[in-house]
Amino acid sequence: MISVNKKAQCLVDELVNNSSYYRVILNKGHKGCLIVDAGINALGNMEAGRIVSEICLGGIGRVHILNTFQSKDWPLTIHVNTNDPVIACLGSQYAGWSLSSNDKAAKFNALGSGPARALALKEPLFADIKYSDKSDKTCVVMEVDSFPPEDVIDKISNDTGVDYKNLTIIITPTTSITGNIQIVSRVLEVALHKAHELKFPMDSIIEGFGSAPLPPNSPDFLTAMGRTNDAIIFAGVTQLLVNTSDDNAEDLCNKMPSSTSNDYGKPFADIFKDYDYDFFKIDANLFSPSKVIISNMKTGNTFTSGAIDNKLMKKSFGI
Repeated sequence: MISVNKKAQCLVDELVNNSSYYRVILNKGHKGCLIVDAGINALGNMEAGRIVSEICLGGIGRVHILNTFQSKDWPLTIHVNTNDPVIACLGSQYAGWSLSSNDKAAKFNALGSGPARALALKEPLFADIKYSDKSDKTCVVMEVDSFPPEDVIDKISNDTGVDYKNLTIIITPTTSITGNIQIVSRVLEVALHKAHELKFPMDSIIEGFGSAPLPPNSPDFLTAMGRTNDAIIFAGVTQLLVNTSDDNAEDLCNKMPSSTSNDYGKPFADIFKDYDYDFFKIDANLFSPSKVIISNMKTGNTFTSGAIDNKLMKKSFGI
């Protein structure tokens, strides 16, 4: 079976060996680990965001930044594709590994993304998709605005079984250029996660494609978080190639779009405020692409559901 850690490592090496080009800063961390600052003190750039997104995908997905008019009045678009969407998106990219510090004074709470998850296997998800990996080098990506404390680094090394000197931690704050891109590059991942939550058979998903507008950066965390979510919720498009019955394909298609959520209809930042800044109060069905296309390889039939909402996208983006 393919190794997301080994496939991603060449991208990690590229980022590290050309840190000046990517405008990231390399820091020696606890016990010799490498911490790549891609947006705290470093400026980063779009290419850094693109390569970090591909690292999150375990090196088996491709991310492109293009000018299109998928979304009216906003040409800058992220495109993601992979021929192994379950492993790339759920086995690597999904930010599902809790990496919070036990030191309350540190106030460090993060969710780990990237190939290290497939070594740690701390999430029930891996049993569902029947995937695990082995590697003596690994990388984890965190969407935070501070460096991880020592106890978090200890946890990563212990849980993955990887020596500190072979561990790379990439930090991508939400407000950074790199963070902005790596979040929106999850447009395909949210569709895979939704399919898993709907108990669609994962082995029936063959290929995946996704695209979403890249929103303008904001120095304000809440605004930046809202825009990156809204890029997918209001203007993200995902197409899956599946091998199943038409009934299953159509049912998945109809249940997947973000508009099926009771919370759909206003910018994410406003919803977040309404729920007293508590993520867990938000309807989980909201975290989905706006438009879904399911093509069934078994029958040749295609089903579509949802639509791009340019009005809400523009409101979120401040256009």
